[in-house]
Amino acid sequence: MENYAVLKEEQNEFQCTVSNILYFKGIGLHTGKEASIIVKPSKADSGITFVRKDLNPNLIIKAKADNVCSTLLRTSIGLKKEGNAKDASGCISTVEHLMSALWGAGIDNALIEVYGCEIPAMDGSARVFYESFYESGIKELKAKRKYIEILKPIGVDSENGDKGPSIAVYPSEDFEISYDMDFSHPLVQSGSFDMKIDGFNFYGEISKARTFGFLKDVEYLKKSGLALGGSLDNALVLDETSVLNKEGLRYKDEFIRHKVLDLIGDLYLSGYRIKGRVLAKKTGHDMNSKIVKKIGEHLNSVPLAAGKKEDNGFINVGKAAATVFA
Repeated sequence: MENYAVLKEEQNEFQCTVSNILYFKGIGLHTGKEASIIVKPSKADSGITFVRKDLNPNLIIKAKADNVCSTLLRTSIGLKKEGNAKDASGCISTVEHLMSALWGAGIDNALIEVYGCEIPAMDGSARVFYESFYESGIKELKAKRKYIEILKPIGVDSENGDKGPSIAVYPSEDFEISYDMDFSHPLVQSGSFDMKIDGFNFYGEISKARTFGFLKDVEYLKKSGLALGGSLDNALVLDETSVLNKEGLRYKDEFIRHKVLDLIGDLYLSGYRIKGRVLAKKTGHDMNSKIVKKIGEHLNSVPLAAGKKEDNGFINVGKAAATVFA
């Protein structure tokens, strides 16, 4: 099989984890239930690992695209049952904002204990998570950081052709995103965003962009069991002509920047940072997940990418202690 992507060690960079234990609590954006997580340091090459501590026995879920169990208005991961790709247990909803913050803060390895079925929404962006990681400290490990390097274009197109969403990633020495959005709203409208993104500009340019929704859709979403915890405290809400949040917008183009924030978090479910130029058009979590899985398919033939067997399964993990963020 021809290689379109390869996993390489970056000789001048080292893997990182959090220095201390951090505790976050809040409301789940979609479930409306209280949610809390504890983020703990983890060893090199362990990656990002979620543990459902509220389940007995505890359930370990690796942060990887193969474990995605839902992409309906958010990205959820769970432990897939062998031989049944559609069925998963212990699903954790809305991991994308946390994953984006981990990427932005340069955290390669972390153990995340989850108490509930959703990550707390905080303010609807990645800001609180990101700031907390830096305030608490980030620890450099001895192992070299690994990147997925795109060698040839990899893409996913919509069944609707040019009118539908599409996403592709091309070779680049950096991580770049070009995103095109199209909404029929006077404030959101159509727009483009194009930027080389790294740990230095992620905080200022991306992390503070909040999730958003439309007032006219709230009743339908709640009847569908979604956005039950949504409020002006954790989302931008728009009526037909304006933003209802008193704070207003944090960026003039906050809507498209949040779509980029989501995309970064979804791409990090590849398990690694990516060196490539991403061209995305009107994508959501479903298309984001598809491109990550397609990249993974092309990594399967690369010896370094095969790695060691994942520890997906049931175990008991650690005790909680913490710096608290709520």
